[in-house]
Amino acid sequence: MSDSRTKFYLDKQDAKWKGVCAGIADYTGIEVIWVRIAMILLTLAGGFPWTLIAYALIAWMAEPKPLGLYQDRADQKFWQGVRTNPTRSTAEVRSKFRELDRRLADIELHYTSRNSALANEIESLR
Repeated sequence: MSDSRTKFYLDKQDAKWKGVCAGIADYTGIEVIWVRIAMILLTLAGGFPWTLIAYALIAWMAEPKPLGLYQDRADQKFWQGVRTNPTRSTAEVRSKFRELDRRLADIELHYTSRNSALANEIESLR
């Protein structure tokens, strides 16, 4: 896929206005309602012109999220984890590969060992 899954995108599917808050929620993994509430509170707490200027700049500069960027919800959660903590995600992937490697070694050992029952069964299939 040519689209980067670690890049910030505007989320037009869950947008209320331009998709900035929904994009921030998608990028960080935080529920969109909390991002919207934080935006409103920040604006009301004294950041009035600056939050709206930042919102407009982000809406102007960011690209819309491509359709089908994630295969399913688990894929989306995985890439959100990569964006928030890439070191942990790398360790998780490395751990999964170690487990697969161990299981393949067990299978190889089973097939290459002196297993007369298995050899007899293979001979009977010929």
